[in-house]
Amino acid sequence: MKQELLFYGSPKPGMMDLLNPKFNITNAKVISDDATYWQGKATEVVAIVMTGHGNLTDDLMAKLPALKIISSFGVGYDSIDAVSAAKRGVVVSHTPNVLNADVSNTAIMLMLAVSRSLVVDDAYLRAGRWLKDGAAPLRQSMDGRKVGIVGLGRIGLEIGRKLESFDMDISYHTRSKKNGVAYRYYQNLIEMAKDVDFMVVITPGGAATDKLISRDVMNALGKNGTLINIARGTVVDEAEMVKALQEGRLGGAGLDVYEAEPKVPEALFALDNVVLLPHVGSATIGTRQAMSDLVIENLFSFFDTGKAVAPVPECANL
Repeated sequence: MKQELLFYGSPKPGMMDLLNPKFNITNAKVISDDATYWQGKATEVVAIVMTGHGNLTDDLMAKLPALKIISSFGVGYDSIDAVSAAKRGVVVSHTPNVLNADVSNTAIMLMLAVSRSLVVDDAYLRAGRWLKDGAAPLRQSMDGRKVGIVGLGRIGLEIGRKLESFDMDISYHTRSKKNGVAYRYYQNLIEMAKDVDFMVVITPGGAATDKLISRDVMNALGKNGTLINIARGTVVDEAEMVKALQEGRLGGAGLDVYEAEPKVPEALFALDNVVLLPHVGSATIGTRQAMSDLVIENLFSFFDTGKAVAPVPECANL
């Protein structure tokens, strides 16, 4: 007999072909509060596959007494109350490692695009200004400069490894010093911001890092500093960032994430010292397929062996 599965978000290619033989699937782009559903099938749901943005709270899990696993698409899982899930015996899994290469490449692409004014120079040429006004202004090189990485997990380490080829002076900030890491460690984020030319943010989202990159941090990074955010929009105080960029207190920014996606502050559109991407850090065909495959592998492994391949840390012991 097929078990009940709640699919939250839009299915990725091929997912339904794999899931349909094993599960009765209720597909919801948004978790529904429809009373009929919650009084009926919800009590039988054993699994959630989550590919969309939204909040899986303790209150919602309380409505799903048979729930055993939440298999999430993506490495970040701040929208899932993993602590409450673990207390309820519900395993939360995610898709780490398979996206390290592309997300780290996106960070470096943004660093290069901001420092070399890629978008501005592209517009300069397309507007005929090279022919009319001559050569574009000189830009900054990235080689040999200082970078501070906020968060040194799998992707942060991959960014650092790749930036070594640019002969950059690499430092990092985390809650505690990492064993076996040669990069300079700063316990104080503002002190690191004072000492670097680039700050790359790749720390998890959630309450613990909300607005971690504050006005004071951005002021310390300064008028010659560049902020790169490929983590979560909530990690940066977005309103203060816009002001800092407009007023010249912050030199530039390369952004892939925003506080209220897909809404982006329109004030950023007019700034030449900002490069904007629509949350595409892992958005290549190969990586997204690998992420989809791992979502399914986590789910099937759990029901076959009792263990997900990639549980989140809060659920590692379940």
